[in-house]
Amino acid sequence: MTDTPPTLAFFTRLLDEVPAAQRYDNAIEQIRHAERFGIGRAWVAQHHFRYAEGGLPSPLVFLAHVAALTTEIRLATGIITLPLEDAVRVAEDAVVADLLSGGRIDLGLGSGGTPSSFIPFGQDPKEKAQVYDEKLAALQNALRGGDVGAGNTLNPEPGTLADRIWQATFSAFGGTRAGVPGDGLLLSRTQPRPADAPETSLADVQNPIIDAYLAALPADVAPRITASRTVFVADTRAEALRWAEQGLRKGAEGLRRSGQVIPDGSLEDLIRHTDTHLGTPEEVAESLAADATLGRVTEVAFQVHSVDAPHEQVLRSIELFASEVAPTLGWGTRVDAEVTA
Repeated sequence: MTDTPPTLAFFTRLLDEVPAAQRYDNAIEQIRHAERFGIGRAWVAQHHFRYAEGGLPSPLVFLAHVAALTTEIRLATGIITLPLEDAVRVAEDAVVADLLSGGRIDLGLGSGGTPSSFIPFGQDPKEKAQVYDEKLAALQNALRGGDVGAGNTLNPEPGTLADRIWQATFSAFGGTRAGVPGDGLLLSRTQPRPADAPETSLADVQNPIIDAYLAALPADVAPRITASRTVFVADTRAEALRWAEQGLRKGAEGLRRSGQVIPDGSLEDLIRHTDTHLGTPEEVAESLAADATLGRVTEVAFQVHSVDAPHEQVLRSIELFASEVAPTLGWGTRVDAEVTA
């Protein structure tokens, strides 16, 4: 258990079924709304090519623009698919975005998921783990001011960006990999269960990852653990279920295609098997309180996906989460911290 309650973050995957420019405008408005309600960080996901999975191939470009429209909320990539990138180029782009934002950028990294996205970049998805390790080492070296080749170092200088790397993982091995250099740990809103134990709770899957991370973390480095969760807060449960019916069933199909075992039962069964927290503020607070992982993390990042409610409903969910759910759980917002300081 952590000694202090987790901070709050908002996660958007830019999945609205509208033209790309409108997707970006919606995400910007949601992030600004989250800032208005004291949410401390906004995460955005990178996806290539597949419109249904998300429409943001260049997250640092997007975040540099968002930085100009916000003042306090931190801005993070969740995640950049590092095997598909040039590590030095990522470092350079991150440094520029960080300077433009006034030091508000965090770098979430991962090895990636969709195999077909690797081919256009000349990468073999079967080799992504090895390529990730190589490029991660190169990125960490660059952000620590190391020689990136022929005596060159980053210019502008990277400042403290090396201390703001996060690694996403589904495994205890990945938890160790994040812990050894003192990086942050990113836990998914859902992840595959063992084939022989499909009823295993998300906490039982993720607590061993946290254990491995904490065991590997240097003694003088404070843990940074973010758990993403699907959360949709509405004024009534009927309203929440209305939007969940279509979104969760569509999302479950995607999870099944990726190999996860998601039973095709009632909506309530689907809510449980996709680790979704939805309903009124009271119901969502009760559901999140039962998630044993959240007592061990330093940040909870809530996202409406896979409910995928309309934009206006996402804005309302942000309001209700920050103003009613978080206080019930004793989770403070940035605004609360400023008032009590």
